[in-house]
Amino acid sequence: MNWIKLEQLLLKALPARAISHAPALDHAQLCEQALSVAAGLRSRGVRRLAVHLEDAADLAIALLGAWRAGVSVLLPADLQAQTRRRWSGEVDLWLTDQEDDCHLADLHQPALANAQLNLDECRLSLCTSGSSGEPKRIDKTLRQLANEVEALEQLWGADLAEACIIGSVATQHIYGLLFRVLWPLCAGRTFTRKQLAFPEDMQRASREHSAFAWIASPALLKRMGDNLDWPALNAVRRVFSSGGALPADAARSLQQRLQQWPTEILGSSETGGIAWRQGESLWQPFAGVALSQDSDGALMIASPYLPAGHVEYTADAARMAADGRFELLGRLDRIVKLEEKRISLPMLEQALVTHEWVAEARLGVVQENRASLGALLVLSESGLFALREHGRRSLTETLRRHLSQHCETLALPRRWRLLRQLPMNAQGKLPQAEVDALLLAPRPKAPEVLEQTRTDGEWSLQLSVPPDLAYFSGHFPKAPVLPGVVQVEWALNLGRQLLNLDGAFAGMEVLKFQQLVRPGDEIQLHLRFDPERRKLYFAYRNDTATCSSGRIILGAGNA
Repeated sequence: MNWIKLEQLLLKALPARAISHAPALDHAQLCEQALSVAAGLRSRGVRRLAVHLEDAADLAIALLGAWRAGVSVLLPADLQAQTRRRWSGEVDLWLTDQEDDCHLADLHQPALANAQLNLDECRLSLCTSGSSGEPKRIDKTLRQLANEVEALEQLWGADLAEACIIGSVATQHIYGLLFRVLWPLCAGRTFTRKQLAFPEDMQRASREHSAFAWIASPALLKRMGDNLDWPALNAVRRVFSSGGALPADAARSLQQRLQQWPTEILGSSETGGIAWRQGESLWQPFAGVALSQDSDGALMIASPYLPAGHVEYTADAARMAADGRFELLGRLDRIVKLEEKRISLPMLEQALVTHEWVAEARLGVVQENRASLGALLVLSESGLFALREHGRRSLTETLRRHLSQHCETLALPRRWRLLRQLPMNAQGKLPQAEVDALLLAPRPKAPEVLEQTRTDGEWSLQLSVPPDLAYFSGHFPKAPVLPGVVQVEWALNLGRQLLNLDGAFAGMEVLKFQQLVRPGDEIQLHLRFDPERRKLYFAYRNDTATCSSGRIILGAGNA
């Protein structure tokens, strides 16, 4: 590949060098637009710019244009009102896709001249939630970013060759920014402009290229199921994963389907890349990254991706191997005290996921009359089968017995919440405060709506039945089944929301229950309202048959 150093991307325009697809952009157009934006920023006197753009090519234009104009860039994690209030005093202009903000097109002026960027004066600030949940600003120089993309190319450039870079992660964060934008820009690899959040979207984009690589998150990779065309996807050059831990069973499934292990990247906005692994438990540090440990065993990092002479202290406990690789042992800041005893939440989580019924686990403290531990669980297929066949109490008692081999009774969770998936945030993280809040929340009583479509006034919904639905406990404890009365209630409630129905419940007709609905099932609900007869028609279906159907009669509506 024809490598261009990051600081030289605006030095000479290369029309034959493709940048992105749909719509297409070449390097000459990139340069022209970036230098035009630079002129616009300079004419406005902008010195500090906040950028939040969904299109990766637009982000590249904005970054290069800002740096050429001597403007420092802040990448906010999102555009929520609270985020904007926090950073508004630190920027002169917001460049986003939102209607009331500045847009790229507003900045076009006669272009500045081509020039080399200054590695130490061009600056970028990233925003992260931080381990405490308090937003944090991480400042970087172009030199640090350039060092990192060059290291990535040294490691994997030959493998990727001319692969198109297809991403499911946002470019507002360090992983997506480096892997989806800056690295392919320097390497001359094309990239897709949009963040593709669903496996089907990734497959669709992959089929358009003979060679491609995925920049993905654990959240997406663990949702890639049997419905995809895996033989066609075998052409993927490499699958990258970062932003959180990839469950071992998800990694194993990808290896079986793609004949390669995903490449996991360990790092953060604070540290840059630290290490990588592929199908192994031990992490391999990136070249130039020097690791040490403090007295508590936490990793300390010095690297070319950090300011010169700076050592970054982490809360990650590690065990170093003789060959320089290391094993992560969990976060030291997730050690809690119960009745004066120190308990490592990561250690208990690791013990839980060794049981075949558990795919993922997160533990927290339930602060009620007496503090105790609670567990959020995502069940494996065999765990969901055990729940359906034997009930919730049997499942949790079995897991408590399993965990009792690893800890004393005090540390056994007293509260359990069974989830379809862990609710990760945009950075692929699950803050501890969110874990604790979920453990305090009551068990759900409504379905999760995955999709909904309207055709000619009728609605079709794809629903997921929560594995921890409150109604399962009494119907029936040892063989949970969704009660018929709850199915009617869901249909009525959703009908009222989507069809704006009023009038009191007045009865039911031709009610039929033909198939059992169990924990974790995905079912379709079809709703149609006949306004003349004041009847709401509903039908639940699984993949093969109708589960239940009927008509709900409503009284006269408000005049």
